[in-house]
Amino acid sequence: MRDPYLELALAQARKSLSEGGIPIGSVLVHEDKVIGQGHNCRVQSGSAIDHGEMNCLRQAGRLPASVYRRSTLYTTLSPCPMCSGAIVLYKIPRVVVGENRTFLGAEEYLRQNGVVVEVLQDDECIRLMTDFIRQNPALWNEDIGV
Repeated sequence: MRDPYLELALAQARKSLSEGGIPIGSVLVHEDKVIGQGHNCRVQSGSAIDHGEMNCLRQAGRLPASVYRRSTLYTTLSPCPMCSGAIVLYKIPRVVVGENRTFLGAEEYLRQNGVVVEVLQDDECIRLMTDFIRQNPALWNEDIGV
């Protein structure tokens, strides 16, 4: 049975794909309550920094530092250096990653900064990104700065 918060992140990834975007979703959870959800909107918003995790944090709104420090971020794909920097900046202590086979982000940086990183290697997360990368290699390379 899939983690219900990862399922919500996957729903966000599917939403991005349905909008013509990159299928990466994220959910911020504080004390078993979802306080933010987002998805990669680089294509939709025309923003270079509107990754799934960044979009999720934006959707969560302004929060006290104490909230971030007791939250978990769920993401369907290993966070890139930019998103990992935001996680470290706000001292989010735990990140649950759907998969890191199609893209290995800055997980070591997160761990070096005290963040607990759990990688699930979820089959649907892997399939979603594998299919997307195969069908949209130029867009994917743009997203990760290649």
